[in-house]
Amino acid sequence: MTQKSQAFITIAIITIVVIIIIVSSSFYVVDIKSQCVITQFGRPVKVVQKPGLNVKTPFIQKAKFFEKRIIEWDGEPSDILTRDKENIGINTWARWRIVDPLKFYTSLGTESRGQGVLDEVIESSVKNIVSSYPLNEILRNTNRKLEYTTVELEKAEMDKKVRVSHGRSSLVGEINKMANEGLRERYGMELVDVRIKHVNYVPAVIPKIFDRMRSERIRIASKYESEGRREEAEILGYMKKELEKIESEGYKIAVETRGEADAEAIRIYADAYKKAPEFYSFTKTLETYEKTIDENTRLYLSTDSEYYKYINDFIEK
Repeated sequence: MTQKSQAFITIAIITIVVIIIIVSSSFYVVDIKSQCVITQFGRPVKVVQKPGLNVKTPFIQKAKFFEKRIIEWDGEPSDILTRDKENIGINTWARWRIVDPLKFYTSLGTESRGQGVLDEVIESSVKNIVSSYPLNEILRNTNRKLEYTTVELEKAEMDKKVRVSHGRSSLVGEINKMANEGLRERYGMELVDVRIKHVNYVPAVIPKIFDRMRSERIRIASKYESEGRREEAEILGYMKKELEKIESEGYKIAVETRGEADAEAIRIYADAYKKAPEFYSFTKTLETYEKTIDENTRLYLSTDSEYYKYINDFIEK
């Protein structure tokens, strides 16, 4: 191969490489999930939002792509003092999108800066709205009656007279509206939705809340215990009264029965002794001997005493 041929091949290769570089710098593709801003020496000159193959001036113009879909934003928990002086930690999330890529590029330039703007805007709106409402408005949507484990807890809640006039959904709507103000005009952004992820008391307050809950449960337990002791006293009093009544009636019946039995026995004895008075006198005298005289007894009586009547008769016989 001659020197002339080698030079020709080298020039051809260089030409092909230059053409490839020029072509690759002239064409760009915008897909369905992206939008593009064309800049010339750093100054935006064109916005492309339709998907497809497009042409730009090579080396002079550059394509800056932005997300066309809805973008996720996740905030950090922040401590807020509600209107009723409850110190809570609240965490939010949001979804946003770029609606004006030209304004977004000129004001922010990157999506990360857009996230930073939302950090400030949403956090400020959440603090302003949440701090102007009591805690029950943040936690609940309606005045629907809640289910409680005890009647005392339900009564305690009713005594607080908790009423929901706006509700959490309304507060979220206010946050969304406040955070959205000026975003489109200043940054070309739009908040699609803002939601409260969770609400909790701050760590420093949680022990006090538990102590308050514990005190409430102790108060309810003491009330149950007091009512139990009162009912126990009533039951024991009633039982004692009934027992005394039963014993009294039983004693009355026993006395009456014993009296009737004694009367019947006396009547039987009287009838028997009436039929044999001498036998009655004899048996009674013997009983008297048995009860009054033993081996250690000494009696000094005259011989004509009635006490020796039956003995004398026995001796004479």
